[in-house]
Amino acid sequence: MEAEGTKDRIINIAGSIFGRFGFQKTTVDEIARAAHKAKGSMYYYFRSKEELFQEVVEAESKVFSRELAKAMNQGNTAKEKLANYTRTRIHLVREMANYYEAMKNDYLVHLDFIETIRKKYDYEEKVRIKMILIEGIANNEFEIGNEDLTAQVLLTILKGFEMPFLLNHKDYEIDNKIECLLRILVRGLEKC
Repeated sequence: MEAEGTKDRIINIAGSIFGRFGFQKTTVDEIARAAHKAKGSMYYYFRSKEELFQEVVEAESKVFSRELAKAMNQGNTAKEKLANYTRTRIHLVREMANYYEAMKNDYLVHLDFIETIRKKYDYEEKVRIKMILIEGIANNEFEIGNEDLTAQVLLTILKGFEMPFLLNHKDYEIDNKIECLLRILVRGLEKC
């Protein structure tokens, strides 16, 4: 049990360091020093820096998924759920530097686990969005011809929408932009 606690502590520390310096600039030595461990003992828990980064990204992606599920279930209407989901997603992506680094960094694409995580969470997000859309149709809130296609388009919009915020970490107008996006999305889905 103590080994698992140590491993989790190393993952948290590594997440912080990877988040500050990125995958390429972070060394196992730095993580070991911050964790008050000998570099050699790091390899007891992780075979490589890549494996440690994988653990960090997987931990963040679980938090990401859990928070999105929670946001999706808040609200009384599909419109409210879509709004909560959108707001939460954009704010989470800004906060989860390692998860996002793994999703966008071309250098990391060669790591098989990155593509696996990307596919898994893209699929999960599409399913969640589709569930909100189906609820909106059932409640006469939305009028949509193809829920699957619409969910994919909404996910693509959300991914594209987050890029400027992630490149410029100090976007003070983010909440105004999110609300503008939501007005456009909801009006486009509303049943006339």
